[in-house]
Amino acid sequence: MKVILTDDVAKLGAKNTIVEVSDGYARNFLIPRGLAIPATKGAVRGLEKQRGAMERRQERLKKQAGNVAERLAQTPLRVTARVGETGRLFGSVTTQLLAAALKEQFGVEVDRHRIELTEPIKTVGTYTVTVLLPGNVHAKVTVEVVPEGEVLTDAETAATA
Repeated sequence: MKVILTDDVAKLGAKNTIVEVSDGYARNFLIPRGLAIPATKGAVRGLEKQRGAMERRQERLKKQAGNVAERLAQTPLRVTARVGETGRLFGSVTTQLLAAALKEQFGVEVDRHRIELTEPIKTVGTYTVTVLLPGNVHAKVTVEVVPEGEVLTDAETAATA
């Protein structure tokens, strides 16, 4: 029996794919749990229309993400943190903090799991972070970590280091 999967099913297929399964598996497991629908002519036609709409939506998202990536690459993301006398942070700059800063400074909501830090940020300075935007667009963001309160001059930073 051919069915259209309405959700990802392990070891069977991804959402919106047509697969061939045994009649009993389809009738007794997939269809009652809402994981699949029978692949009738009308359902297949609807799936094709849905795929076309999804592709157009993905293209639009990719274009918007490209514009956002350009904007993020041009302007550095400034993060303030509490700093000790030696220039080391109390704690570290986390992906959750970076996601909040992106939303505050650029109005861009990014899931913290889609921010890639190569190493924890534990000192004041400038870092490059990769952010995965919708449409599989990778944006390089320059993160400037500055001390809370007074901004140290370059001479003061060199003297404390």
